[in-house]
Order: sequence, then C-alpha cells, then structure tokens
Amino acid sequence: MLNRRTVLATGAIAAVPLSTSLGALAQGRKDAVTLAMTLEPPGLDPTAGAASAIAEIVQYNIFETLTKINADGSVSPLLAESWEVSPDLKTYTFKLRRGVKFQNGEPFNAASVKFSFDRAGGEKSTNKDKRTFAGLTTQVVDDYTVVLLNKDIDPDLLFVLGQATSIIVEPKSVDTNATKPVGTGPYQLGTWNKGSSVVLTAWEGFRAPATIKIKRATFRFISDPAAQVAALLAGDVDAFPRVTPRSVSQFKANPKFQVVISGSRAKTILAINNGKKPLDDVRVRRAIASAIDRKAVIEGAGDGYGAPIGSHYVPGAFGYVDTTGVNPFDIEKSKRLLAEAGIKTPLELTLTLPPPPYARQGGEVIAAQLAKVGIIAKIQNVEWAQWLSGTYGNKNYDLTIISHVEPFDLGNFAKPDYYWAYNSPKFNDLFNQIKNAARPADRARLLGEAQRLLADDAVHGFLYSNQWITVANKNLKGLWKDMPVFVNDISSLSWS
Repeated sequence: MLNRRTVLATGAIAAVPLSTSLGALAQGRKDAVTLAMTLEPPGLDPTAGAASAIAEIVQYNIFETLTKINADGSVSPLLAESWEVSPDLKTYTFKLRRGVKFQNGEPFNAASVKFSFDRAGGEKSTNKDKRTFAGLTTQVVDDYTVVLLNKDIDPDLLFVLGQATSIIVEPKSVDTNATKPVGTGPYQLGTWNKGSSVVLTAWEGFRAPATIKIKRATFRFISDPAAQVAALLAGDVDAFPRVTPRSVSQFKANPKFQVVISGSRAKTILAINNGKKPLDDVRVRRAIASAIDRKAVIEGAGDGYGAPIGSHYVPGAFGYVDTTGVNPFDIEKSKRLLAEAGIKTPLELTLTLPPPPYARQGGEVIAAQLAKVGIIAKIQNVEWAQWLSGTYGNKNYDLTIISHVEPFDLGNFAKPDYYWAYNSPKFNDLFNQIKNAARPADRARLLGEAQRLLADDAVHGFLYSNQWITVANKNLKGLWKDMPVFVNDISSLSWS
C-alpha cells in the first residue's frame, strides 16, 4: 500500500568527494520523501479498478476531485471553489476554480467535469462507483459553473465527490491514464519500475508551485512484514503508512521514529460467497459467523489493533448500532446450525487470502477456529492481481478475507452482481429508503435497520474495524492522523 525514500546510488555518491556527497544527501532529504506500500497497484487509473493502492499513489497527487476529503473526514473545496445545495438536497451547483490546467496543457473547465462524470456512469464504465454516477445528470452552465442533478438524496455526495473514483480526467488522455496518468494535481508520474517502485515528481505547471515542499516522492512496495520493519529500521523508508503492527513497541521506544495510530472507516470481513452452495443457506453462514472469535482474530491479524464489528459498519459512523451480539462466538451453536442445515462434517471450503498481512495472518487464525466446528478451510494464498480477477471479478471463491476501506459502501449490498452475490429485496428496499431520507433522524434509524439485517442474514463473518499504524521519521511533518480514505497526500508533507 505505501512506499519509500530516494537514496543516491552508490555510483552517484562515489562520483563526488565524500564531504560534498554527505551534504548533498542531507540537503536532498529536505525536498524528497520515500514512502512504502504493502501492495503495488495494477494500474494508475482509479476509475478503472477497485484496488485501493491506486488512490494511495495518485489521489490528490496526480489527479484531483471537485472536493477534498481531509484527515478528520471533513470535506473542503479543491477543484470546486464553492457549492450550493438545493432545499430538496438533489441539486448541487459548483463554482469551479479558474486558471487550472491539465498536465498535457488542456484547460480544466465545466466540460471536463461533465465528461468525467458522464463517463463514470456510462454503459462502458468500469468505475466501481458507476451506480452513483449513473444517477447523476451533469449540466454545464458556463465554463466555470456546473450543476449536478441527483436522482436520489445522497447526504454523502460531497464526500463521494472527493474520492478517487470521482477524479476529473482530460478527454484526450483518458485512455492511457492507467500507465500515463494526466491530471491537474501537483505531481506527475516520473518512473514506474514494475514490482519495485513508482516515482512522482513535482509538476512545474501546477497552479500553486510555491506551496509544494516535496519535489520528489518515491513509493516502494514491500509486502513481507519482516521486510517492512527492516526497511524502516535501516532508514530506507521515510514513512510507512498502514505498516504491519508487528514490532510497533520497538518503534515507539526509538527516538528516531514517530508512531501514529489512526482510526479508520475500514471493515475487515471474512467475505462469504452467498451465491454458492451450501453458503446460500443462512444457517451455514450463521454457523461460520458463530465459529469466529473476533478478539482472537484481532490479536492474530492486527496485533490487537482493531474494534470488533457485527455488521458492515464501524463505531463512530453516523447511525452506527452495535450488532456484535447478533452472531456471538459460540462453538456449540455453530455445530447445531450446521446440523440443522443438513451439513455433514467435515465441510471443505476454500479460503482465498490476498497478500496483506492482516489477511494471511488472520486466515491462519480463522482456519483454526472453523476447524473446531468441522469446517476445513483450505487456504489458497493468491497475489493481488489474482484476487482482483478471480475472487472479485469472477466470484471464484468460497471465503476470503479483505478490508473494505470505503467509508460509505453499504450500497454494495444492493448490487446482486457484486462479488459476494448477496441478493435481498428487503435490503434493497431499505437502502432505497436510506438514500431518500431527508431527515437525519430517519436516516439514522434506517441505517440501524440495515445493519441489523446484514447481521441477521450473516452475509459475512464481520470481523473488525481496522486501526492503522504509520511509522515515520520523526522529522517528517504533515502525516494524516486518521484515515477516512486511503491516500498519501504528498503536498501536505514537509521536513522539519
């Protein structure tokens, strides 16, 4: 997910006298940073894929959005200078920032906003938020005024418009954004060494170049937890957001580092393929949920960092209700439910695990727990590209462990073709009511009902809400305290 810092090659250092090379290295650190990420993105176009690693590199750096999501979850202007919302909460009028251009020299204006949103909701769209954009009608008033007409009430729309799926793209360059991204942001792609790193460099044509303190940012990909720790200790990496929680204590005790423990809206789940037998039987899904000791999973997968959840919603979010008591850890109940469903044990299921440590470590814990009720979870470790194509794309799995990091993603349960194949007319009706509830009190009540329904249906084994650990050089300033979305906002960073 993250990356690292630029280090002068040995040959480059040897080419100058030692006294000057050390000085140059120290000086270079003032405007360069290396971050580390667990996963390498499959491409650099966040409208073309669901991998959160894409936004971790490009969002707010190369690409920009009308609004910007801040570390505390608030929304502020970015490419839109201001906006007005109609009394019925369905019409949004945006005044756009003037004097902005794309990195290929083309102007940013209302036409590019309309193109971007029409494309995101179009028939050929691969945008994971296609459904949201399909409900929007974008009207150009003049070059710097655009109106969005929303089919439904969506109190979270301004937040959604700050997410990576809402980037404003330039029509002429859009087909090559995955490898040659063109945006309006302060950075542009320097190099991408597949399997190793991505380098971003400050774009000289940015509208406010004086505000950018970091001129070069290197993102390096390190999936192995031990290697993550070693890279930090060696100084190869300046910051590792969402690093493995392993050995946090040694970094806390080391004055060279700062450790930031961040809250999030992420939901780590044991996703269940509701479309496959016998997992289409709610009794089997409840049996799986009842076999899981969430606290043990949090210890094993997150080194103790996380809050148990009982539905696809996290503590602190608007309308949250505690559903952890709906399917509590109860081995005998789990065995009884399997028997009621006519399941003869041992029941063999595949447990597909992507590379992140929370999945690999958590998978071992859950497989051991399921074995106690007669469910044999056959672990299949896959690379990220395999997970995206086989599990997410083709629904080729029984169980999988994944963190859903989007703050407002209950709507995925209203998509029968989504990778977990949940299809509930009752939930669809509830979600439609949620979208059209104008009064906050009504919306909160309906959100509670939706959470309880997902828990009752045991759509997944809901595990925990993540707490993310960032370990960084103590002199690096501007790191996000909390992570409502997965981004690395390089323009906010500086060296003290």
